[in-house]
Amino acid sequence: MIEMIYSIADEKVLERAIDRYREKGIILPTFAQMKNPELVPEKVREKLKNIGLWDLHPLNLFRITWKNEPKETGGQFGGVNYFELPKEITGVDARIKLLVGKWFPTGSHKVGAAYGCLAPRIITGRFDPEYHKAVWPSTGNYCRGGAFDSYLMGVTAVAILPEEMSKERFDWLRDIGAEVIATPGCESNVKEIYDKCWDIRRNRPDCVILNQFDEFGNSVWHYHITGLAIEEVFHSYENKNERFTAFISNTGSAGTIAAGDYLRNKFPHLKVVASEALQCPTLSRNGFGGHRIEGIGDKHVPWIHNIKNTDVVTAIDDEDCMRLLRLFNEKEGHAYLRTLHIPEEIISQLHLIGISGIANLLGAIKAAKYYEMDSNDVIVTVATDSADMYLSRIDEQNKDKGAYNSIQAVKDFEGCLISQSFDNMRELNYQDQKTLHNLKYFTWVEQQAKEVADLNQLWYDHDLWGKIFAQVDKWEELINEFNDRTGLLKSL
Repeated sequence: MIEMIYSIADEKVLERAIDRYREKGIILPTFAQMKNPELVPEKVREKLKNIGLWDLHPLNLFRITWKNEPKETGGQFGGVNYFELPKEITGVDARIKLLVGKWFPTGSHKVGAAYGCLAPRIITGRFDPEYHKAVWPSTGNYCRGGAFDSYLMGVTAVAILPEEMSKERFDWLRDIGAEVIATPGCESNVKEIYDKCWDIRRNRPDCVILNQFDEFGNSVWHYHITGLAIEEVFHSYENKNERFTAFISNTGSAGTIAAGDYLRNKFPHLKVVASEALQCPTLSRNGFGGHRIEGIGDKHVPWIHNIKNTDVVTAIDDEDCMRLLRLFNEKEGHAYLRTLHIPEEIISQLHLIGISGIANLLGAIKAAKYYEMDSNDVIVTVATDSADMYLSRIDEQNKDKGAYNSIQAVKDFEGCLISQSFDNMRELNYQDQKTLHNLKYFTWVEQQAKEVADLNQLWYDHDLWGKIFAQVDKWEELINEFNDRTGLLKSL
């Protein structure tokens, strides 16, 4: 049976964690506070005025929210960070809105997914921060988020990621004091990461592996926090004719796409579109290969992906993403966009979209064209991180292809945005969904020792996913009890 984290596993381990957190001054935020930061205690908010967004301070756990004030230091809270791209850029009438992940600590929402995996273990006595190390297998941002959360939560971190990921990721991880393990390959070499995890399981009993691809805490966090944030973005406009038509998410670990499960309950006719790399079309063609869309490891179907709630799969050419990364961030690219009378306010925000965010944007454009959407249709997607994470990739492109110029800007704008078509899209019927779900067998049962009964439960138990997402109610209760026992909130 799929395990639910509802009860205390070891009271002695829990007591040690409480003592450690009391000593280090660590207070755990609730999910309610991450949804609505107005619930954060006033004394915490006051202290945050003197703390930088990326500072290694335990109170930055309260900044695990989409609603941080967009500033590097001393920010408070406001509405959801997002912006809308106009038709002049997208080439479609549908309104495309992107949530901005840059204003999370570490510059990516993955700190939230990591918190959703580690915190439930801490508050139930399943993780001893005095003994255990938290292992974060990832293709990029998740291990960064896990390392950051670990530091703030008094835990030693071990980060595992492919050796071909960007230099910025490795430098930051080492600077924060994480143990870094580089595995062979690139973005799509997830199996090599899993192989390393098995080695750690066999030889390092002090390590607890928090695998974003099979940790339901990842999807639970996005269901409740990202899902509500997207709903609020849609309702931020008072237009009774608007329709919330589609939510686009790279498949990746299948955490972010769980927001679609939440949104489906609110908007039953919503299309949930999974985006993946054309160079590794696992869901659309049972394909394989390497690609450059950092942040969406594939060649398998994540255990936590509720395939029944995915309507469409679209494959994005990573070359389009790399070309648009340059267009959106090079001076010559901005100069060309100004000739098209695109507002400076929009141009100045394009750096907020990282490579996987560009893939999500292209998925949104494809969906708008495929479903012939008009100006009353709203599409929401996510810019997981910003171009700040990929400056070395831009440098590599310049060395490989030469300095960026206005001619290339025209080619990239027309070829990668305006001429984007709805090719490489696959609508899923029930049997298609079941086929993709069954692909989990080869990774999770044959390689990762999951039970066939659990695989079947994920498909046939119609109440299971609701129970998985409802775990947060118990977690809220346990977080509050944990904080009460440390006594830190009372002593602020």
